[in-house]
Amino acid sequence: MRAKSPWLALLTIIVVLFMLSPMLLSILAALVNQYSKGLESGLTLRWLSQVFDQYGSTVVASLLIAATCAAANALIGVPCAYALARAKGPWAKTFEELLTLPVAVPGLATGLALILTYGEWRGFRQSYAFILVGHMIFTLPFMVRTVSAAFQRHDISAIEEAARSLGASFLTRFMTVLVPAVLPSIVAGALMVFTLSVGEFNLTWLLHTPLTRTLPVGLADSYASMRIEVGSAYTLMFFLVVLPLLWLLNIAANMTQKYYGT
Repeated sequence: MRAKSPWLALLTIIVVLFMLSPMLLSILAALVNQYSKGLESGLTLRWLSQVFDQYGSTVVASLLIAATCAAANALIGVPCAYALARAKGPWAKTFEELLTLPVAVPGLATGLALILTYGEWRGFRQSYAFILVGHMIFTLPFMVRTVSAAFQRHDISAIEEAARSLGASFLTRFMTVLVPAVLPSIVAGALMVFTLSVGEFNLTWLLHTPLTRTLPVGLADSYASMRIEVGSAYTLMFFLVVLPLLWLLNIAANMTQKYYGT
């Protein structure tokens, strides 16, 4: 086993370099005056400044959509997950399969369906709420599956039965016993929903308008219509904004698991 460890370490290094090299080159392109000349052209922050001036609003929009999507899907998904976990009829399996359809169907198809259904509602169609609804449909299965698995645990069923035997009403059991017991799973599901919403492109590309762009849409626009340095600067801005936030959310999820995990 020890004789193989150097090879495993070498393989790990190769895989890490393979994954990180494109990101590192993109960051380098964002910080040089001319990518074709590399570092010889000198370092600059003007591309980042240009991106913030032209696309800064997409950062706020994406974060607000992702946060709202996570909160709304938690409100909808937790009761739905409980119903699926406790249901015993054949309809539960059918409903669960239908719930996963937005994940299996391409995002462009889901977006087209939303446009065909609500496209005539001009105010709704031209607002960020339209994109939010699309993101909620796409990410809801991840919330429901994560929390439903927690509700199905035997220890959760046991404490629910104990609360019922002591005379607690359903609402009391659900809000003061069950939700705190599965809170780590709810936070994990919300983190997954937030991450998927921030990076969602296919669905958003079809639903957006020139006035409702998000981070991924702005990234595609910058790469398609501007210099490679500007597109790379947008990628760097994406990293600077999203990665620290995801790290903080992961810390919060770990703390929740530590204090509320069973």
